[in-house]
Amino acid sequence: MQTDRQHLKAIALLGLVMLLWAGNSIVARAVRFDVPPLTLAFVRWSGACLFLLPFAWRPLKRDWPAIREHWKIVLLLGLLGVGAFNAFLYSGLQYTTATNALLLHSGIPVLVVILDRLIFGTRANPIQAAGLVASVIGMLVIVFDGQLAAALRLQFGIGDALVLGGVTVWSFYTIFLRLRPVTAPISFIAVTFAVGVIAMAPFAAWEWSAGRTIHWSPGVGAAFLYVAVLPSIVSYFIYNYAAQTVGPAHAGQAITMMPLFGALLSVLLLGEVLHLYHFVGMGFILAGVVLGLLALRGKEAAGAGQAPKLEDAA
Repeated sequence: MQTDRQHLKAIALLGLVMLLWAGNSIVARAVRFDVPPLTLAFVRWSGACLFLLPFAWRPLKRDWPAIREHWKIVLLLGLLGVGAFNAFLYSGLQYTTATNALLLHSGIPVLVVILDRLIFGTRANPIQAAGLVASVIGMLVIVFDGQLAAALRLQFGIGDALVLGGVTVWSFYTIFLRLRPVTAPISFIAVTFAVGVIAMAPFAAWEWSAGRTIHWSPGVGAAFLYVAVLPSIVSYFIYNYAAQTVGPAHAGQAITMMPLFGALLSVLLLGEVLHLYHFVGMGFILAGVVLGLLALRGKEAAGAGQAPKLEDAA
């Protein structure tokens, strides 16, 4: 029962993460003419580091030996999940629509399952696979407005290729999280954020040298504050915790909730109207989440009495 409550808590928190990340994409798209993409990534992680540093300093000093011992995986996770993913996403949103970006993000759950199987030998059980399919169907219904013709009109360009690059590196980040060293969460987050700042600094400098500067306004300042705190500090703490609690495949499946929250945010912020296909898509997504929870319960029951594997203790 305690495990069930932990899983429910993790899934609910993942829903919050998807809401904040949906807002991140909306903000990045909104300021694309005022802030260069790699500069936005650099400011995001610099701001997040400044917020974290006063709280992370003492835990970081205590955990530094473990971080130094496992510096290769820490560096890899920082480059993938903090540096590369956001550079690809923000750059892609300069050229592609939110619809295309959401569609490409639907590949994350499937890619996570495939990579987890190839690299770590993790098998998806039938209930989990059914939940994954249901969630992806629901997301596609929302993205394509419930019309097959919309899928046929979809075009693939340089922006979509960049977003696809982000989808790929995030999938690797998700499955490799199991290899992170045993440290306080704030220590790991602070170090990977710092890796993101260092990785983005030369690219941001290149944008500035090319004359791509920030067009300052109150809206841009608010955008910087939002991306530095909510989809960064808050969301990465939650996502990393949830991925360890429910496993990478289930954490990756939560990405399918992003179009659901994107539709709700469009209603609240843009005055758009919800249609029947929105509710159909939401139903499929929620059914997928429920099936995922059932799969977790089945996994716990099957694993009762067995000795824990090494990767489960990581």
